[in-house]
Formats: sequence, structure tokens, C-alpha cells
Amino acid sequence: MEYRIERDSMGEVEVPKDALWSAQTERSRNNFKIGGQKMPLELVLALVTTKKAMAFANNKVGKLDDEKFAAIDKATDEILAGAHNDAFPLVVWQTGSGTQSNMNANEVIANLAGVHPNDHVNMSQSSNDVFPTAMHVATAVATVGKLLPQIDATIDTLQQLENRYQNLVKIGRTHLQDATPVTFGQEVSAWKASLSAAKNMITSSMVGILELALGGTAVGTGLNTTDEITEIAVAYISELTGLPFTSDPNKFHALSTKDALSFYHGALRTLAANALKMANDIRHLASGPRSGLGELTIPSNEPGSSIMPGKINPTQCEALSMVVARVFGNDTTIAFAASQGNFELNVYMPVMIFSVLESVNLLADALESFRENCLNSLTANEDKMKELLEQSLMLVTALNPHIGYDKGAKIAKTAFEKNQTLKETAIELGYLTAEEYDEWVRPEKMV
Repeated sequence: MEYRIERDSMGEVEVPKDALWSAQTERSRNNFKIGGQKMPLELVLALVTTKKAMAFANNKVGKLDDEKFAAIDKATDEILAGAHNDAFPLVVWQTGSGTQSNMNANEVIANLAGVHPNDHVNMSQSSNDVFPTAMHVATAVATVGKLLPQIDATIDTLQQLENRYQNLVKIGRTHLQDATPVTFGQEVSAWKASLSAAKNMITSSMVGILELALGGTAVGTGLNTTDEITEIAVAYISELTGLPFTSDPNKFHALSTKDALSFYHGALRTLAANALKMANDIRHLASGPRSGLGELTIPSNEPGSSIMPGKINPTQCEALSMVVARVFGNDTTIAFAASQGNFELNVYMPVMIFSVLESVNLLADALESFRENCLNSLTANEDKMKELLEQSLMLVTALNPHIGYDKGAKIAKTAFEKNQTLKETAIELGYLTAEEYDEWVRPEKMV
């Protein structure tokens, strides 16, 4: 490979001849050969968006001349259009402030624009306010552009399923034991409501995400920038993304504390937990098909076994549940990282944004896959639901107002011991007549 010589404040560095980055990026490439996880592209693009907005603001106030602004603006547009994705090679496991990724962006833009990475591209900025700004921008863009639409689409699918089976009566279950009847539509409504609740939590948590650290520079004091520049840049980021970003009113808090991301990811954890509940319900209700509950039929997407012909497994449920496991792990990582701000800066930011964006993308993809490959073709086995409903001992609950709890319990226990129906046992015990049983025990009236 051919190299060129680049220089920074520490001296000379050999850089691949055709690379768009310069010395500081190359130092990071050489010093942090840890894992293979690259800084997420969403974060890189958010950094570049921030650079574009800051160049615009610096030009507006007269700090950056028109020629340099035009060059930076053109360079950032090229990057945002996807022309130079391979120019951002740095891994997540680097400096905890994200300084090297900030400099990677500065250097690539500078080399494309023919300007200085620090003096011009990084003008009125510090890694310490730019990187957390990019974290919030990337999170908001991914949430609004990718995750929320998948939640909405899944809620719509569940609404259709609820409507289709609103009057299909089946046995309810609590503690994994038979309980009083519900309709399958009512059961589905709980899944739908849980996703709606999680969506509301996510959108509520976006309030903090939409506040940006930009303008704090190194330690929160705003050294080398002005409030005017910050206001112009934040407004321009809002224009570029279509999202209502504002400036965090306390930059010391914005730089040193990552509570907004921790709170936000807590809402993602709730979404994951609710999605897992739905997936578990479905795979249990579909268990069998002959030796389990067998109340649902899941689509036959692929063979389920390399040795057992004809076996179909709840693979979409399993995939979603593994995503949930990962999201729970990310939540633990984020909680720890958010607790580690020391004095004026938190230095766990790269792992935080990597974990947040991974959770967003995994949940969005998993919900889409689950909807398209499971929910859309999920069907109720009405005969099986009717069979299990009629066998249930908990229908005896309908007799409580007529004969009392104690006699009802006697009927249920005796029926179980003698392997009889409730009706047979109730008549045998002399508690009621056949006509009374038929009048009082009507599952469709118990929902």
C-alpha cells in the first residue's frame, strides 16, 4: 500500500495515499484495534449534519468567509448523500469523549473542502459538545424515521387481528392456569395497548433527546463560541432534519450527564418487554400443534428441524425474544455508562450511542419481521379454543351469584377428581338443575 505523510500537533503520520482522513484519524486506527464494531453510520451522519450547521452559523455571523463555507457545505452534502461512507473507519472502542470520531469528520470534510480541520470545520466547537449533540440528533432521527413507523404498523396489524376475533370466546389464563373466559380479540387488545403505551413512553422521553449540548464547547462555558452561533446552528439542524431541536439550557448538565439517553432507553426497554410478552403469548398459544395448547396456528415459514419432518417452530417469536435479550443488555450498559460522568464530562459516550442505536435498529427490524412473517398470517384455531373452553373448570365462577363460592368450589374439585363435566357434577351434587346450569353458565356472557 502506498502512503502519504500527514502532520498534526504530535508530528508526522503515514496515512494511506487515497484516504480522505488525516493524521488524527490514522492515529486512532492504529491505537485502538479493538473489536470490529465501527462507529455507527447514523452517528457519523449526525456529526456531519452538525458540522454543516455550524459552518452555516459561523458564516452568518461573519466568522467563516463565503468561500470556505461554500466548500464545507458542498463537502458535507456529499457525505450526507452517502458518497464517502468508507472514509469513517474508526471503532466504537476509542476515547470516551468521541474526540477521534469528531476529528475523523473534521479531517474528511477538510480534505474534501481544502480547509483546516480544526480552524475551519471545527470552528466554535469542541468534541465535548459536538459529539453529545450528534448522539441526540442520531437518536431522534432513527427513532422518528425508523422505529416509530414500525411500532405504528404493528399496532395497526394488531387492531385488524383484534377486530377479526373480537367475538371469538376462549378460556382465559392466569398463573398459567385456567381462568374465566375472554375473547381472543380482547387478548390481542392487550398486546396492542402495550405497544401503544410503550410508544407513548418513547415519544415522551424524546423531550430530553431534542435538547442539544451544542454551544457548551469544552466544559460547558461556551468558550470560543457565542449564543447567537448556537441558536443559528440549532435552528438549522432542525431545518435539516425536520425535527424540533432546541438548545439545552444548561450546557454543564448537557456535557457531563447522559440522563436523557438513559431515560429514553428505559422506554425502549419497556417496548422490548411488552414485545416479548406478546411473542411469548403467541408461541405458548401455538404450542403443539397436537400436544400443546394449539389455539393458534403460526405461519409455516421454514422447516423447523433437520431431523423431524414437518416440524414448524415459532422462529419469529424466538428472533424477537433474542432481540429483547440484547436490548436488556444494552440497557444495563447504558445505565452504567450514564452513571459515570466525572466533573465536567461523561467519557462513556461512544458505547452509549452504539448501544442506543443498536437497540433502535434491532427493535425496528424485529417488529417489522415479526409483523410480516408472523402476525399477518396468524390464525385462531376456533374448534380448539371451543374445546378447551368447554372443558374448563373455571366456568363454575358464573355460578357464584346463584349458589355461592363454597358450593362452586365443591363442584370444581369434584368434577376434577371424577373427571366429569361441571354440569354433570353440579346436578349430581344436587346444587342446581340442568336447566339452571344452561341458563347461568354461558361463556359468551362472561366476557
